[in-house]
Amino acid sequence: MIDEAVAALERGEPIVLPTDTVYGLAASAEHELYTARMYRVKGREPTQPTALVIANVGRLLDLLPELPAEHERIARALLPGPYTLVVPNPAHRFVWLTGTNPDAIGVRVPAVEGPGAEVLRRVGAVVATSANLPGGRDPRTLAEVPPEIRDAVAAVVDVGELPGTPSTVVDVTGPEPRVLRAGAVSAAEALARATAARG
Repeated sequence: MIDEAVAALERGEPIVLPTDTVYGLAASAEHELYTARMYRVKGREPTQPTALVIANVGRLLDLLPELPAEHERIARALLPGPYTLVVPNPAHRFVWLTGTNPDAIGVRVPAVEGPGAEVLRRVGAVVATSANLPGGRDPRTLAEVPPEIRDAVAAVVDVGELPGTPSTVVDVTGPEPRVLRAGAVSAAEALARATAARG
């Protein structure tokens, strides 16, 4: 299962991958073409941003070396965990993930264990979004992943039931943190942790 998923990602094909929150639709983040394939499977508009999902915070900092110190502190304080952080992207890295705003990028380091963690460890980083169709339910189990997606991906990593609530999205690019989507962590807790970490 793990080898099949890693090989699919390395070929540029999308897979279904568990996180610490929901099942995700994932592809290698290395090339725009791979992300475009994933978007087609999802039925997602190319102007919508999608998170860069990384195995660990150290790898995140390697991929975004220009990240300002205050944002590094926030990342280290909240990640790994059920957060997606929108951080500055001054070098316009991974612009095929950023939608209409290349100056910012969403990043995620899930607190995931088992096969999902091993896939991430071996590939380093993927682009990932919930493995649902636009507007659909966030999948807690593989059975809740729409058949259109399951049939279109090259591999599936099944670890049983997940918590089922998506990550909390926190934008830390402005003067004060903003919660764009409350999820696995309440908006109040997310704001408190991000504000404290900023210093």
